[in-house]
Amino acid sequence: MKINASEIRVGMLLEHKDDLWQVLKTQHVKPGKGGAFAQIEMKSVNKNTKLNERFRSSETVEKASLDEINLNYSYQDEDNFFFIDPKSFEQFQVKKDMVGEKGKLLSENLEVTISFHNDNPITINLPNQIKCKISTTDVALKGQTVSSSYKPAVLENGLSIQVPPFIGTGDEIIVDTRNLEYVKKI
Repeated sequence: MKINASEIRVGMLLEHKDDLWQVLKTQHVKPGKGGAFAQIEMKSVNKNTKLNERFRSSETVEKASLDEINLNYSYQDEDNFFFIDPKSFEQFQVKKDMVGEKGKLLSENLEVTISFHNDNPITINLPNQIKCKISTTDVALKGQTVSSSYKPAVLENGLSIQVPPFIGTGDEIIVDTRNLEYVKKI
């Protein structure tokens, strides 16, 4: 699908120079002299390289067409996570390095949305908030309000995050999956 360069937004996937690129930054510039343009910083999905490109506002760019499928997490092995389609029971596998740290938040039957481009998984979106249990955390010291008001904690899944001082070991909390931060205590 062709779009104008002025319509490019952060997070979009573009087909450019025979590769698939994810937009990291956009800056629309209208100089005093000459035509307006968009300065775009992109990262290759396949090669893991970066590219800065300048598009005139009148130029068109090919936006990648993605198929989004809701899948349930099933299990993992050494290199992959496995997901199953709850309707067709078809199984999909996704490389662990594509999921990254968020893979620790996956639990059995958790519904995720995976975007595919030409039958290859590109991105995985977890629910915005997930319930987790605190495995260990430091004891809060009284009167420690001068320094940072957060302390380190390790979740049962092995993920380390920062939590407020009133959170203790064994507490259940909500974690934001987009930035891996504490949201609230349950």
